[in-house]
Amino acid sequence: MPDMKKTAIIGATPNPTRSAFIAARMLTDYGHPIVPLSIKRGSVAGVDLIDLRQKPNLEDIDTVTLYLGPQHQPEWYEYLLSLRPNRFIFNPGTENPEFYQLIEDQNIEAIQDCTLVMLRSGTY
Repeated sequence: MPDMKKTAIIGATPNPTRSAFIAARMLTDYGHPIVPLSIKRGSVAGVDLIDLRQKPNLEDIDTVTLYLGPQHQPEWYEYLLSLRPNRFIFNPGTENPEFYQLIEDQNIEAIQDCTLVMLRSGTY
């Protein structure tokens, strides 16, 4: 079995019409453990949403996948960088050159891609 990548989903949602919801389900289906962070309440893929505002201490995060628009990202830069993931995925609509640069300055990989497409194509 390939290496399972523990993934923090930033902007997770219990709304089944949203890409972040679909990504959580798909990551789980592909065997990747998820940590859904949100300012919303509820659950996704059988996992309770964790309040992003609490800035929980998380360990062993391989990937941070962003579903938070660039206008909402700056207040979370420091916290997200503190997770020390191996990579960040900027999903469509989350592109942010400023944050991208901060990530790369920390020698962390920053990818502009789509988590759903990466899973389907085997490049996740």
